[in-house]
Amino acid sequence: MTGIQTLAGKKIVLAVTGSIASVETVHLAHALRRKGAEVQGVMSAAACGIIHPDALTYATGRPAITSISGMVEHVAMCGEGGWADLLLIAPCTANTLCKMAAGIDDTPVTTFATTAIGRGMPVIVSPAMHDSMYRHPGVTGCIRTLREWGIQVIGPRIEEGKAKIASTDKIVLACERELLQKPLAGRHVLITSGPCREPLDDVRVLTTRSTGQMGQALARGAFRLGADVTMIHNTNVPCVRNVPAETAGEMRDALHRICESERVDLYISAAAISDFAPERRPGKIPSGQKEIIGLVPLPKLISLVAEEYRIPTVAFKLGEDAEERAKTMLGRGIFLVVSNGPESMGSTESRVVVLGDDIRREYSGSKEDVAMDICRLIAQESARWNRKD
Repeated sequence: MTGIQTLAGKKIVLAVTGSIASVETVHLAHALRRKGAEVQGVMSAAACGIIHPDALTYATGRPAITSISGMVEHVAMCGEGGWADLLLIAPCTANTLCKMAAGIDDTPVTTFATTAIGRGMPVIVSPAMHDSMYRHPGVTGCIRTLREWGIQVIGPRIEEGKAKIASTDKIVLACERELLQKPLAGRHVLITSGPCREPLDDVRVLTTRSTGQMGQALARGAFRLGADVTMIHNTNVPCVRNVPAETAGEMRDALHRICESERVDLYISAAAISDFAPERRPGKIPSGQKEIIGLVPLPKLISLVAEEYRIPTVAFKLGEDAEERAKTMLGRGIFLVVSNGPESMGSTESRVVVLGDDIRREYSGSKEDVAMDICRLIAQESARWNRKD
């Protein structure tokens, strides 16, 4: 993920507890700062036994807080009118998590937590402990309590008998979501992304140069802005629901299944969906043998979603005259068309023109930046795109 400044001007208290996963916090602090955030470290005594406070001071550029003094740091940072916009506790041990749920203050971290919860400011907790501790009914009950209070608890990775701290990307995305006002909250956004791979024989496939970077960036962008995101593609994006699909047929089946059984508020067609499938040959076509390969046209999936299911749709159009052809697509459920050139395929950069009724926007830069611009435009215009059931 690139370092777009989504957290510019935001102030985050990064509180660290006594889990071995605290060794990850230097990397996490750097990642938050690359997004533009100011970060203040706070450490429990147990955390100081695992990483030195100087490491967090270095990572944040601010002296780490290891005790509460007469300066009442917890109030200055997380009290009413305090410095911080968000309290992030990562990693959070079972001990700290349960103390938070009981309102117990006996470490700098729990004192910061009680102050932040009482203020009603955003709080994110990223647990890390042994799996058996995470499954303890007292711990699961405390997690439920925190969630009932509106605290975001990021599920850990269950690996090797441990509930390991979530990935840095996942934690940063959760912070962005909490701090970007959630203009797409309550919306279910469905995205198709990446190339399709149509089998020619048992070994070869027909595909495109698409990498799926734009679709993945759009999924992250929609999630940051508060949407519930489902992606149909052939990779994995943190924080969203990933539905695997390799071929146009598998993508079509997944679209049918989701659109039939779930409410979808917006569809973004960012995939390089196959226009043709080769006539499938059994086995492997021998090397060096001259073959004529027949191509079978495939149905347009975008029409299925926009017209049959009447779901507001954002389409992508690729080609040298994409902008002119994009204008003809508007209407019949398609509210925005994003036109770009073949040079964007496989590149980390993109230049697009976004067209809609009374809308023409040009965006350029990294695909992460362009995707965020498109998602902000979607959020701005989405009130008038309510689907017709």
